[in-house]
Amino acid sequence: METRFNFTKQNLIKIEGLTEGKRLYVYDDRVNGLGLSITPSGTKSFIVYRKIAGKPVRVTLGRFPDMTLEQARKMALETLHKMSGGINPIDQKREKNATTVTLNEAYQTYLKARKELKTGTINDYNKAMKETFSDWINKSLQWITKDKVIKRHAERGAVSKARANNAFRVLRAIFNFAKHHYEDSKGNSLFPENPVEKLSATKAWFKVKRKQSYITPTELPKWYEAVNSLENISIQSKADVVKDYLLFLLFTGIRREEAASLSWENIDLNEKTFTLIDTKNSEVVTLPMSDFVFKLLQRRHEATESDYVFQGDGAKGYLAESRKQLLRVRKLSGITFSLHDLRRTFATVGDSLDISPYTLKRLLNHKINHEADVTSGYVVLSPERLRSASQRISDALLGMMGGV
Repeated sequence: METRFNFTKQNLIKIEGLTEGKRLYVYDDRVNGLGLSITPSGTKSFIVYRKIAGKPVRVTLGRFPDMTLEQARKMALETLHKMSGGINPIDQKREKNATTVTLNEAYQTYLKARKELKTGTINDYNKAMKETFSDWINKSLQWITKDKVIKRHAERGAVSKARANNAFRVLRAIFNFAKHHYEDSKGNSLFPENPVEKLSATKAWFKVKRKQSYITPTELPKWYEAVNSLENISIQSKADVVKDYLLFLLFTGIRREEAASLSWENIDLNEKTFTLIDTKNSEVVTLPMSDFVFKLLQRRHEATESDYVFQGDGAKGYLAESRKQLLRVRKLSGITFSLHDLRRTFATVGDSLDISPYTLKRLLNHKINHEADVTSGYVVLSPERLRSASQRISDALLGMMGGV
């Protein structure tokens, strides 16, 4: 039964909540719809209660006694007037808050919603946001206009066309997410326009050629010698890990993060296979080891007690930082290369051996679109066929290095 009486400051101070973890509501005789909510812990708040379109709506006005009874009655009358016109103050407040959401708030919400994003991808996103939008991060999404997008994209392109494109692809994704995440009470988007689409409409995206860099056959001996020299520098345990990590990348062609996070539970030295679980394309794949890779993993298994093949000293437990060692290899060899260049080198050697594109894609763990390529759905790649291809590439790489 509803408890109703004439509110005064004295009786509101005296009234207590119920026990057993329940909340108590009492209502004012003078202003119909004004109430007081009392929690079991004694917190008291003024509320307004009324049905809108047959649905009960309870709006919190403020805490008592911080909000006085006179203030509560005045605000309650204003709120009830809006509600009598079919306006839901809760929806109205939510919509107002949503329209002032900042780029950083939308970005963080986007990351929480995209649970499948890899750590490396998130790191790339963070870098793009910091490089390109550091002075926009606390601006509202509404502040970011088409003209601002066009101008900033051109400015960043003067530094790096590729990084400018990447940053604005991230921004485009955030706005696409906001379009569906922030809606009014009727389900209409509060951000129906994506300002980044102006880049497509005006054909302003920079044309960036795909990188074609790799380590050439004539460079491989110098590169291999420089990598092996890591054994002779200080902090040998870390250098030895990086040495084997670089060789593993070259002789398997797998992605750097997938290699770095490889754990021993996904290594089968008896069957000479390793399994990638947390992959870029979200497909679990088991790949064979060439003889060279098998010996490398045997050596690593004997040298470490870590759960990871390439152990690190950071929070993740696996190798996360190898910049110093990479710089040393680049300096000693005279070859400027990236970790992804090792993957391209593996693929290039495989292609030069006329290895089937389907086999090479499986070894590189590239996603195969069976709908676009119907033939691929009929090709069954046995582990031994993959092993033979992997061994051929490995033998070719060793031959280019001088038969080591």
